[in-house]
Amino acid sequence: RAVVALQPEGVEAHFIVAACENMINEKAVVPSDVLTASNGMTIEIINTDAEGRLTLADALVYADKELGCESIIELSTLTGACMVSLGKEVAGVFTDNEDLASELKDISEVTGDKSWRMPLEKSYNEQLESKIADIKNCGTRYGGAITAGLFLQNFVDKKKPFAHIDIAGPVWSDKDCATGYGAKLVTEWVSRQGKKE
Repeated sequence: RAVVALQPEGVEAHFIVAACENMINEKAVVPSDVLTASNGMTIEIINTDAEGRLTLADALVYADKELGCESIIELSTLTGACMVSLGKEVAGVFTDNEDLASELKDISEVTGDKSWRMPLEKSYNEQLESKIADIKNCGTRYGGAITAGLFLQNFVDKKKPFAHIDIAGPVWSDKDCATGYGAKLVTEWVSRQGKKE
């Protein structure tokens, strides 16, 4: 709503919600199932609790290929592992793009939406290797936030500025409930895109 209210000039923004019903039935995925993402990549299901990244994969392909977005930031409550690393007040930022990382760091400081850049250790891609598909939907329990970020990178053009922001911790407060984390960060980021032109 904030971006619509501000109507920043020089930018076209797309907000994609990768939501789906998550109910148990005869069509539910089970470990060893192989799904095909909208970009044709096959994904072996190792952990049925890592289902959110499956819908995110197709949402990222849609933003990248169908909409042709010039740069993409994605916010999701993806992993408990990020909360183990950073606690409940700081989001993890995963990106290989130095300019985007710097921009998000500055925006985080300006808006107060706390974040910290996390590594995307390429050797951890081995955890995502599958014998029956192009990739597994998750790695081992160690480095789970990193492997989640590495997984998502498979669904955006490697040359395109892309950041995965894991907001699992700061999006909820046991004291105050939903925090609205990310609203200021995204609004400021979108506003700045128009000023780059």
